[in-house]
Amino acid sequence: MDDQKRESIKRSGLSRRELLGAGAMGGAAALAVPLACSRPEPAVQEADSVDSWASPVDDFALSELSIQDLQESMTSGQWTAHEITAMYLGRIEAVDRQGPELRSILEVNPDALAIAGQLDEERQSNGPRGPLHGIPVLLKDNFATADRMTTTAGSLALEGCIAPRDSTVAHRLREAGAILLGKTNLSEWANFRSSHASSGWSGRGGQCRNPYVLDRNPCGSSSGSGVATSASLAAVSLGTETDGSVVCPSSANGLVGVKPTVGLVSRAGIIPIAHSQDTAGPMARTVSDAAALLGALVSVDPEDKATSGNLPRSTLDYTTFLDPSGLSGARIGVARQYFGFHPGVDAVLDAALESMKRQGAELIDPLEFSTRGDFGDAEYTVLLYEFRADLNNYLADLGADTEIRSLADIIRFNEENADREMPYFGQDIFLEAESRGDLSSPDYLEALETCRRATREDGIDAVMDQHRLDAIVAPTGGPAWTTDLINGDHFLGGSSSLAAVSGYPNITVPAGLVHGLPIGLSFFGRAWSEPILFRLSFGFEQATRARRAPDFKTTLPS
Repeated sequence: MDDQKRESIKRSGLSRRELLGAGAMGGAAALAVPLACSRPEPAVQEADSVDSWASPVDDFALSELSIQDLQESMTSGQWTAHEITAMYLGRIEAVDRQGPELRSILEVNPDALAIAGQLDEERQSNGPRGPLHGIPVLLKDNFATADRMTTTAGSLALEGCIAPRDSTVAHRLREAGAILLGKTNLSEWANFRSSHASSGWSGRGGQCRNPYVLDRNPCGSSSGSGVATSASLAAVSLGTETDGSVVCPSSANGLVGVKPTVGLVSRAGIIPIAHSQDTAGPMARTVSDAAALLGALVSVDPEDKATSGNLPRSTLDYTTFLDPSGLSGARIGVARQYFGFHPGVDAVLDAALESMKRQGAELIDPLEFSTRGDFGDAEYTVLLYEFRADLNNYLADLGADTEIRSLADIIRFNEENADREMPYFGQDIFLEAESRGDLSSPDYLEALETCRRATREDGIDAVMDQHRLDAIVAPTGGPAWTTDLINGDHFLGGSSSLAAVSGYPNITVPAGLVHGLPIGLSFFGRAWSEPILFRLSFGFEQATRARRAPDFKTTLPS
């Protein structure tokens, strides 16, 4: 072992014995139980210094390393997948359970080190399967995994529930050689339980914390995936989105987040909200990592008919679209209707737009959507109907280790366990969804048609046709708000709904900081335009290099 490697392991906080021997396996066993928790750049505005945890980033050998970095380290012999996995497990113990107590991980995979060892042997004998071989990946706790981890959507109602089979996403990751490192905390039931919820809170995990400023919110519902990836608890993670739940926590935690076209990635085995909008998507520290992860997920899955047209896309390597000059000659519309909710956000993004112009992009600014306000109520109606139907279908297929079989069962469980499940907010959305009829209801069908018309043919497609655009940009969201368990979330603004309701792709990229809190810029466009969006977002990322690692401040100065 060379001196650089020895020093890196020393700084990781794990001994050689812990990495390779019984000590590391014992550490994994200690973590096998769920991690129960107590209750030229764009303008960058830095916060004044306050008390912070100074060491979690600086002293961790794998901090900010990309998938390519990790692959090169395994190819050179600097580290093995077993060592890398052990270092991430140590990081989770040191930063998520102790120190800043991020509360982003619900449980780790008790077999992670054994799987990593097997993948190391395979690499030695056959070579790597691909870019994810030996790479630890975290999954939001609504992805079913047929292993010794549970799948609960953060709810005590499903505590201890082992899925009868892998979600298609989990299966695809295993086939690619990824190590499923653990399950992340989330806004319980993907933030569709209460209108007064706090993003990042679940009955199982408590309140997840933003790694930039610990009393700030990580945004939901893929909050744990966002926090964990930003804090280098794994190389990359997976989240899910119905409306904003990948891009918002990605923006709030300084990440690249990809909300793909609905149907590009199978939803089979993912605890649902609504099939017309649900999708899984990568959350990563770089565009290249997000592209590599997405490429492993695309498939034609008979369990999800929305994927039936994916055969031409199922072999795409999205990293081939990453061009550092990708903005040159691009026509990009600026959706000014989504600006104006915070002057600091406007300043950061106006500087970002200037950078895009310097890279050769032609901006159509401002861009107007005449249908922006036409679908909000209709979207909520669609989600209520589909949630009841889709969740009941998922629950009916669970194994014998749970008696929960319907939304009505969950409502009853929550009422009987209100002190643990509803200490801060209730389940008014659940109750409203349970009161709805089936998917043949005229009310549902009319709302669905309104959503599709307003966001697709009269929305994104119409505007892009009119101005001959490659993509549209807008603020992903505002700086993270102070977490408030009593009153719930208080969003300032964001732009996720057009892409979410239409089912079209959306990629958010770090654009800068406001008072030390990350701000993301969203690129969205037509259905199946992921290759274009990757080209543009990578060009922007390379021109701005706006991501900064979190520094774990306890609070901002008053």
